[in-house]
Amino acid sequence: MQENSKKNIYMRLIQYAAPYRKLIALSMFASLGVAGTDAATAYLVRPFVDQLLIEGDLTLAKLVPFLVVGLASFKGISRYVQEFNIRTAGQGALQDIRNKVFGHSIRLSMRFHNDNSTGGLMSRILNDINVLQSAVSDVLVTLLRESITMIALTGYAFYTDWKLALMAFVAIPAAAWPAAAIGKKIKKFSRRGQSAMGDVTAVLEQSVSGIKVIKAFATEELEQERFVRENAGFFALIKKTFRYSAATAPVMEILTSFGVAAVLWYGLDRVIANELTKGELFSILAAILLMYSPLKRLTKVNNSIQKAMGAAVRVFEILDKPIEIVDAEDAVDLPQCQGQVTFDNVTFSYNDEPVLRNFNLSVKRGEIVAFVGASGAGKSTIVALLNRFYDPQEGRVLIDDFDLRALTQKSLHQSMALVDQDSFLFNDTVINNIRYGCCGADIDEIRSAAKKAFADDFINQMEDGYDTLIGDRGARLSGGQRQRICIARAILKNAPILLLDEATSALDTESEAIVQKALSNLMNDRTTFVVAHRLSTIMHANSIVVLDGGRTVEQGTHEQLLSHNGAYKRLYDAQFREQV
Repeated sequence: MQENSKKNIYMRLIQYAAPYRKLIALSMFASLGVAGTDAATAYLVRPFVDQLLIEGDLTLAKLVPFLVVGLASFKGISRYVQEFNIRTAGQGALQDIRNKVFGHSIRLSMRFHNDNSTGGLMSRILNDINVLQSAVSDVLVTLLRESITMIALTGYAFYTDWKLALMAFVAIPAAAWPAAAIGKKIKKFSRRGQSAMGDVTAVLEQSVSGIKVIKAFATEELEQERFVRENAGFFALIKKTFRYSAATAPVMEILTSFGVAAVLWYGLDRVIANELTKGELFSILAAILLMYSPLKRLTKVNNSIQKAMGAAVRVFEILDKPIEIVDAEDAVDLPQCQGQVTFDNVTFSYNDEPVLRNFNLSVKRGEIVAFVGASGAGKSTIVALLNRFYDPQEGRVLIDDFDLRALTQKSLHQSMALVDQDSFLFNDTVINNIRYGCCGADIDEIRSAAKKAFADDFINQMEDGYDTLIGDRGARLSGGQRQRICIARAILKNAPILLLDEATSALDTESEAIVQKALSNLMNDRTTFVVAHRLSTIMHANSIVVLDGGRTVEQGTHEQLLSHNGAYKRLYDAQFREQV
């Protein structure tokens, strides 16, 4: 990482800590109390040795217990105030970061979410910030306390005898280089370890989400081997981090021992020459020994900082991803939507190869338009562009003569309701799933929507009715039941434009018939776009668009297209033969 980049990350972390500056200031003030007691302890060694041990002053002996208890109490209270406030500030800052990363990630475009695994994103929001959280908490506490303590002890040592203190400090530069080198290695392997944890999380997320497929294909052992393999890769990287981290303390102890030895050698020589009292020597030695302890802890803090830096880089990579779909500065709210839609010479590609090529379509209010064609023909892309999940590279998509890019996304999506093949439901109650996006809806409105979706009967048969928890992705419901709740949700939204993307493709014949009735209620008096695999569901559409290679090859009603004996007729005949 370049030096400017490192400074940038430090500054960004500091910015998140700024709202908690009062807590940090209080903690810094309390740290002075901790540092002061250590310096006072070193100072009191001199009279303890000279006056009590050597001269036998019993008056001082009576004060020693009170001094010990007093200093310990003052240090304990100061340490509590310091640690509580700095940890609170650190946790608050990291909570803000986690909230910001989550909020930013859900606003990133569908392109980003399609290109990145769910497990990898979860790992950054959870695991990386957890590493940042634990490291920063320890860093803030230790860095603040030990830095001030070391400054106080260093000041006392130089004040008492600068020659001895200078000899002790010879070891500090010698210890700084290996500590820095070890820190770089830790940062390197920590970042790679967090990336490996993202792979582990991705395997875990896919295994839990796809448990039905795993069991159906009896691949439990295969998935376990895959998880063990990814976990082993993570362990190998973390073990390297442990290796370098474990080397820190021994290296520091060996190098600092040279400083202590030099002080003892030179100090004893001066005591013999009567240039220094025994109490002064032991006082300075106590200050130096007490000073080396925070130095060693600060070196460990450097290791924690490097781990935090590796995690912070991955976290800020998410925050630095530009939001592709944004409201224009002069974006306006869509007025009362009439439901007139136009695709004007639209060309769109996900990567290099266009999925739609010069696509044109005009739909009047209340019309039902269906899209058919082979996989990859561009059917679902039309729905995605109308939802403004993406912007076209060329051309325009208009609603009521407003370019979608000139509208606010909120007003655009308030005018649309989507029911797709993946009937996603939240791990919540039936009532909360139906009124998702319409939080102000009352129970009567929810029941009315459920009845129109032919869902009220099976909901009432559940143990807790509308308050029944339906499990992750609606796991406790059948496919048809899940789809009808999604339809009820769309009915409750009462949007003028309806988007149906393969809404019945995953259902059996009986469920499809019920869902089709519910869709008829939903489509009533709405401009409707239907992506269909089963042609039997779109025979009554006002217009059927046949797509091939991102282009319109045929368009008309069901009867007109059958009479043309073209691509639609071939699709219809092939599907009819399959059904026979």
